[in-house]
Amino acid sequence: MVKVTLVKSASNETKTVKNTVAALGLKKIGQNKTFEETPANMGQIKKVGYLLKVEKV
Repeated sequence: MVKVTLVKSASNETKTVKNTVAALGLKKIGQNKTFEETPANMGQIKKVGYLLKVEKV
């Protein structure tokens, strides 16, 4: 399991980055979600990792 927290805004990013953050279910700074470590989830997290804080749970 991986806990992901949005720490930077995606408002000035490209459309694909905004869509990836939205697909992760993150809308507001400080919001967090927990995900399984599947290849699809980890790929999304890696793509926008500079906007996120990632912790192993």
